[in-house]
Amino acid sequence: MKPNYTFLASPSFFLFRKRRRAQFFFLFSFLFFLVYGCKTPAPTVKKKDATIVFKIVQMNDVYEIAPLSGGKYGGLARVAHVVDSIKAKNSNTFLVMAGDFLNPSLLGTVKVEGERLRGKHMIDVMNAMEVDLATFGNHEFDLTPAELQKRLNESEFAWTSANVFQQTDVGPTSFYTIKNGDSTRISDTYTFQIKKADTTALNVGLFSVTIDSNPQEYVYYSDYLIEANTAVLTLEAQRADIILGLTHLTLAQDTEVAKTLPQVPLLMGGHEHNNMFVTVNNTAIAKADANAKTVYVHTVTYDLEHKKFEIASELVSITDKTPSSPKVKAVVDTWNSILDEKIKEVIENPSEIIYTAKTPLDGTDTANRSTQTNLGNLITQGMAYAYKDEVDMVFVNGGSFRLDDMLDGAITSLDIFRVLPFGGSIYKIQLKGSLLKEVLDYGEAHAGTGAYLHRMFVDKKSTNDSTWLFKGSPINDDKIYTAAVSDFLLKGFDIPFLTPENEGVIEVYRPSESEMAGDIRKAVINYLKHEH
Repeated sequence: MKPNYTFLASPSFFLFRKRRRAQFFFLFSFLFFLVYGCKTPAPTVKKKDATIVFKIVQMNDVYEIAPLSGGKYGGLARVAHVVDSIKAKNSNTFLVMAGDFLNPSLLGTVKVEGERLRGKHMIDVMNAMEVDLATFGNHEFDLTPAELQKRLNESEFAWTSANVFQQTDVGPTSFYTIKNGDSTRISDTYTFQIKKADTTALNVGLFSVTIDSNPQEYVYYSDYLIEANTAVLTLEAQRADIILGLTHLTLAQDTEVAKTLPQVPLLMGGHEHNNMFVTVNNTAIAKADANAKTVYVHTVTYDLEHKKFEIASELVSITDKTPSSPKVKAVVDTWNSILDEKIKEVIENPSEIIYTAKTPLDGTDTANRSTQTNLGNLITQGMAYAYKDEVDMVFVNGGSFRLDDMLDGAITSLDIFRVLPFGGSIYKIQLKGSLLKEVLDYGEAHAGTGAYLHRMFVDKKSTNDSTWLFKGSPINDDKIYTAAVSDFLLKGFDIPFLTPENEGVIEVYRPSESEMAGDIRKAVINYLKHEH
């Protein structure tokens, strides 16, 4: 039989157990207080750790690298200072260009070592600014395929486009860059990696689409809505945390993109040249002013824990009160010295204020290729002035105006060079009324193109009557009229049948370089200086 042991606890044992329970309770309470007692500080630290901020500085439609209107606004060295100042406080800062920057520009027409710059100066400045990403605008395709390829190869920043492709013998293919002999295609999408403590905390996907307003044989435009949607699906499949658009479309087209892709909170766009901030449902469409008069700074605050974000967009003015980046200013000054040298071959003081525009002069492409503008009126008056108004009429093709911007306030001689960068002389011709009507009809029928004609002393009788009038009277087929026209038109480029060989052209007077009519820019400048 097993012994039967009975354990009898003494009173001291129960006292020990009681003390241990008290000690345990005290320790538990202390630990509970440490973990849960300080409720206010803990979530604050957690929330701070879970939040990240990044910024995108947006430019669009920039044709001039230096400040305009006597230095009052614009200037890419000033923009660089703004970006550098932001980046000094937040390394997750990016600079983007929403299209239209390689053309048109006055500097782009200048020849260096026998070759026109055609945007080379712009790429040089943008490289110095450390631009991160750019997309195509319609004016990028003003360049020849060879010129555009050179600019792409020179770019130290990335390009992206979802709907613009290079047309080749085998069909549309992506544009590409060549660096050190290696070819890299321009991607349909692009991703900014947002860093936190040297690790990637956030992937920001961007897509781009461009308006098809500049048809060229070497360019293929795919449907912008279809390609935008496809690009967003691609970025979603790549698990982008947030998707933004970098577009060069009309506001109406941007609106369609916003309606089609409500998951995209921001479209950073260009093309219109004037700043705007339009909200379509939950999508904001932001466009800055042309020529860097303003830039948009978009601040995105992202909650990594809850995957929610807020976007604050600020329009920042670039004025003479904005400091310049010394590094970028040095590059700008180098190119400007070349420009100054070339202009002074034609006119002594390019910075002289010659006119004050109380109403902005409309130099936009869209207007000047389809309607008679106030800028067109001044240019035709200047052409007549070159011949002491001893002409019956004036006409000039709207495609000669290469500003694609508005001119406001103080107008300098340099501004006229910007409007008419290719110069050329003003011919005085005599032509039959029958040919004159053909020329005018052709220009009217080609509204929307460079062949549209700005006129002086000649116009239609009314919108419902196609009769052409000279100073109020119908043009006579058999009468000989004297007209001041640009030499470009007499080469048959925009109006194929308007050449000296046409039997309707009776006489052509070609001025010498020393005459006022020898350079259309000189004629317009002199007219504004002495008649206004």
